[in-house]
Amino acid sequence: MTSLPWPDARAVAARATVPLPPADQELGEALGQVLAVPLVALTDLPSFDTSAMDGWAVAGPGPWRLPAAQEGPGVLAGADHGGAPPLRDGHAVRIATGAPVPPGTTAVLRSEHGEVTGPDAPHPELHATRRLSQGQDIRPRGQECRHGDQLLPQGTVVTPAVLGLAAAAGYDSLHVTRRPRAEVLVLGDELLREGLPHGGRIRDALGPMLGPWLTALGAEVTAIRRLGDDTDALRSALAGSTADVVVTTGGTAAGPVDYVHAILRGLDAELLVDGVAVRPGHPMLLARLAPGRHLVGLPGNPLAAVAGLLTLAEPLLRTLSARPSPALYRAALTDAVKGHPDDTRLVPVVSRHSDSAEPLRFHGPAMLRGLAAADALAVIPPGGAARGARAGILELPWAAAGA
Repeated sequence: MTSLPWPDARAVAARATVPLPPADQELGEALGQVLAVPLVALTDLPSFDTSAMDGWAVAGPGPWRLPAAQEGPGVLAGADHGGAPPLRDGHAVRIATGAPVPPGTTAVLRSEHGEVTGPDAPHPELHATRRLSQGQDIRPRGQECRHGDQLLPQGTVVTPAVLGLAAAAGYDSLHVTRRPRAEVLVLGDELLREGLPHGGRIRDALGPMLGPWLTALGAEVTAIRRLGDDTDALRSALAGSTADVVVTTGGTAAGPVDYVHAILRGLDAELLVDGVAVRPGHPMLLARLAPGRHLVGLPGNPLAAVAGLLTLAEPLLRTLSARPSPALYRAALTDAVKGHPDDTRLVPVVSRHSDSAEPLRFHGPAMLRGLAAADALAVIPPGGAARGARAGILELPWAAAGA
């Protein structure tokens, strides 16, 4: 199979599957998932006329007569004031933010804009220190939405703000597309799980990194397993896995211990992508293990593995979880970037959502130093790009949170 151009490989991965079935998730479990149906208000918001400030509910023009201190604290948020008598013209009562305004209220006077005279008198008097307008600081019923209004469309990613809106609108759970289950299989006898490199062995950088990265891409990571260079263990792991996506590291090229292709042939897997014209990460692959189950084979070098993750795993997971496609915006490079004669290059940059992108050093296939300082990857076409050229920018999944 011929190596695919980078854009074509991403398109193949995005089309390789369909969204997973939706399910109801409690609000506390729905974060990061995608609405499978529009979010429709189950109630008016607010559901009654409420005070927007601490102060006094007043009726008519001032000054206003206040109840005596012993007649209670006023109108509090959360208290049931159903059937409360109307507030008579020329009268006022203390009110808390979020409390229902009594019938007959014409405005709410903020605490800092009122003065009380004769506080010890049987009926103290309230005076406004600033002009008060009709309806001031009252949130009328339905100001934000009415029952049945569409609040958010299908396909919206559930953020903390979405959870808050859903709760306010009356939801206990949300109908969302199920999060794809992903399993990571780390291959290679040369990898150490702890301590300093020694004896020709190196630390495993991908095991600690890939799980959180896949989570940021919308997956539920069910396991991270280290198999070494054990063909029987890998064959058994692939045959027994129930994950929607299995991600392997290493073993995808043509070296003496690169056996992933042979195992896939033995499992009658369908190779969808076998090599991509991109640097780093050229020997990446995508295979269909069974209907609804896929394998993404990443190269073993860390930055090359990340290139494979964003080229093949990201669009595959995006389709499975029904996430919207991220916009690939363009920015001017602050320095020239050398290119490969035939392949696309992915280079770590600092962009910070601006109109420029600064290419970073330490961007070899085995390096992570540049990537750790980056918030995006610049897509450099074959042949390279001059200083000031506008390159496509692929944001890292946590770039928005760190902006």
